[in-house]
Amino acid sequence: MSIPYLFDVHTHTHFAAYAGDTDAVIQRSLDAGIWIVNVGTQADTSEDAVTTAKRFPEGVFATIGLHPIHTGKSYHDVQELGDTATAKGFTSRGEVFDHDYYFSLGQDKNVVAIGECGLDYYRLEENTKPVQMRAFEQQIALSRELEKPLMIHCRNAFGDLIETLDANKNNLNTIPGIVHFFSGGIDDARRLLNLGFSFSFGGVLTFARDYDEVVRFIPMERIVFETDAPYITPVPYRGKRNEPFYVTEVAKKIAEIKTLPLDTAAVMTTGNARAIFGV
Repeated sequence: MSIPYLFDVHTHTHFAAYAGDTDAVIQRSLDAGIWIVNVGTQADTSEDAVTTAKRFPEGVFATIGLHPIHTGKSYHDVQELGDTATAKGFTSRGEVFDHDYYFSLGQDKNVVAIGECGLDYYRLEENTKPVQMRAFEQQIALSRELEKPLMIHCRNAFGDLIETLDANKNNLNTIPGIVHFFSGGIDDARRLLNLGFSFSFGGVLTFARDYDEVVRFIPMERIVFETDAPYITPVPYRGKRNEPFYVTEVAKKIAEIKTLPLDTAAVMTTGNARAIFGV
């Protein structure tokens, strides 16, 4: 097995945004020494993430899970689901978390985490809170059952998220997982650090200074890199579809914020990611 230079721990190259060139996008990343994790967001995209990983001999992994916005009637994202009539029909259904389906899918050796799961109160109808919470707690339990870390999504809900994780801490693994695209404050970070979580940051760091303080606060041993592609493309590629190859720009910015050489930041975060995922 080769050793990657960088690790994009959260991307979606299996989404509809890459229809027609998924493998070319992934190969461009691999050729640059960048390993990737394609993150599932519901049953279909979770299965697609696993199928995509199987096409490559190394360096491509998958997560499986149910995103909180997909537990109910949800915003239709063309980049995720496509713009066909069938795809658009997805907005009319909410997925009920199917333990047996995800448990079976999670047996695949390419699956390295459960999620993205969590809480999202950004586009929220109040009655969806308990539905989101139930699906989240089920995935925490599945994470423990499969002994695979969590890939956490949280938007405008850190208080409830941390309380839920704390209440379920006996179901967390020794390495509990990653809070992706962390947008909380230092107090949130401190509480999540105490629960054992790591944090991923992406392209927003290259054009907004909102996160510099919390990046400085979090120890480098708990930081990993992501693109969240096809979203949030970093400078200097703004206006283009994002892809894992651009994670280098995230690495450069975090190295700058942390006043580290790029190679040091790369080695540390790649080691962090491999330890979290056990690869």
